[in-house]
Parts: sequence; structure tokens; C-alpha cells
Amino acid sequence: MTDMPHRYLQTVIDRLTKVRDTQGDAIAAAAEACAKSILNDKLVFTFGTGHGSFAAMEMYPRTGTVTGFRPMVESSMISFHRVLGDAGALQYRFIHGQEGYGDAIFASHQTDPGDTMLIFSHSGLNAVTLDIAVAAQKKGMTLIAVTSVPHSSATPSRHSCGKRLYEIADIVIDTDVPLGDAGIEIAGVKGKTGATSTSIAIAIGHAINSTTAELVAAAGKDPYLMVSPNTTDKAEATRQNDKNYAELWRRLRMR
Repeated sequence: MTDMPHRYLQTVIDRLTKVRDTQGDAIAAAAEACAKSILNDKLVFTFGTGHGSFAAMEMYPRTGTVTGFRPMVESSMISFHRVLGDAGALQYRFIHGQEGYGDAIFASHQTDPGDTMLIFSHSGLNAVTLDIAVAAQKKGMTLIAVTSVPHSSATPSRHSCGKRLYEIADIVIDTDVPLGDAGIEIAGVKGKTGATSTSIAIAIGHAINSTTAELVAAAGKDPYLMVSPNTTDKAEATRQNDKNYAELWRRLRMR
């Protein structure tokens, strides 16, 4: 019987354990920046391309997440799953590397120097991701990176700034996922299987979100947590979530 399920799950557990043991202070610092923005009626923008967008979208509106997080996810940057045809993998790969496209994305959102920008990027070196990072820095926003320093530090930047995401960010949370992401070898097979960067990034994201909720509540404010409508009291859950959306709109109208 194969031991692959155990091998893969143990790999995820080992990497999460290392994040827990080494990145706690960085996660706490990230949550403090997020809470500061939210307590000041500002927003926490989250960004990612490709698989990094999954973590960005998990930050809101997901069950248990704090109102004030605001995913900035471009549809053209997450369409690689179609592979062929309209908005397929070829187009995604092309757009992903076009410097200046991130500037257009950033400009289409109303940002504020008091906002926080949280970017999820395993490699931390592609053009659009670094466009967003540089733009957020110029705006005066606090910049948080969830990235793999081992991968990023071994690969040159693909942006004219000449830097990788971890070299720009104010707060860096290192996933420690190795170069190439996948890390399990199969005898006789070229390449490796078992990618973990997405799972680790999402876990870190929820750790930031949960800690932000705790800090906002400790300051005597309502974190407006999203609740699951798939419960025995769907109507009450819907009322709470509508209240949360109204709070988000209030923040947006202040811009």
C-alpha cells in the first residue's frame, strides 16, 4: 500500500510547524498593522496572482474573517486553470510578466496611506506582483509579504526595481517552502510532486486574520466577523453578513 498520503500530509505538517515556531513574531506584527488600519477606518488590501490569489481571496469574505480586509484580485491573473482558449494559460503567463500592468490594477482601486497591503507570492519576483508592492510602498501603505525566502533569494527579480518582494516589504512572513515548491520525489519520475505553498500561505493568512480579530476586539471594537450561512439559522447569519457588507461599504464611501 502506498505511503504517499502520509508523506505528503507529513510534509505539510512539518512546514506548518516550522512556520509556527519561527514566524510567530512576524505574523503578530502583520496582524498589528492590519488591526491598526481597520481600527482607523482604513482597509487591508490583499493581493496575489495565480495560486497566490487563492490566499488573497480567502481573507474576505470567508467565514470567520474580519470586515476591512479587501481582496484586490484581477480575473485575468487567475484564469490559468482554463489552460486553452479564452483567458488561458498562455495569456496568463504573458500578462503575469508585463511590468506596468500591476500599476493599472493598483490605480483602479481607491487606496489610502493608512491602508495596509498584504501580498501573497511564493516566488516574490514577477512583474505584476512587484508593481503592486512598489506602488503600495510609494503610497505610504504598510507592506506585508507572505513569500518563500529560500525560493525568492535563489532567483533573480523580474522587475526593473531589481528587488524581490521580501526585499521591499516592511514585514516579511517566510513560508520556507523550498525552491520549486513541490518537494516529494517518486522513483523513476522526472520532477517532484506535492506542492505546499498554497496550503501554507492560506494558513498564514488565516492566522493573520484571526489575530487581527482578536486585536480589534481587544480595542473595544466590533471586528464584524463573517459567519457561515450554512447553519440551522441561515436567516440570522445572512443578517449578520449583510451588516458586515454595510460596514465595508461605509469604509469605501469615506474614500
